[in-house]
Amino acid sequence: MNGSWSIDLIWWITAFELPAMAGLFWMIWRSRQDHDDDRAEMREHTETGFGKLRENLSAYKLEVAKNYASIAYMKDVERRLTGHLVRIENKLDQPMRGGV
Repeated sequence: MNGSWSIDLIWWITAFELPAMAGLFWMIWRSRQDHDDDRAEMREHTETGFGKLRENLSAYKLEVAKNYASIAYMKDVERRLTGHLVRIENKLDQPMRGGV
């Protein structure tokens, strides 16, 4: 009886368990391969997108620099602000009139 039980167990392992384990191993291995391929594709897609984004940002910065704020205009604004600040400073430096 003991001998027949071990033969049935060995037959069960050989007929069902080993092919099932091999199938599971193959499914896991294939899933991992697919995941690695998808990750590489996603990385390439992301890098391409970031490259386009950088190019668009550079073009936008150049457009802003050309069209919105010229150097001459910025110098004029700086000169006017400096003049106003100097006048305010001079008023603050004068002694108060009328006595306190």
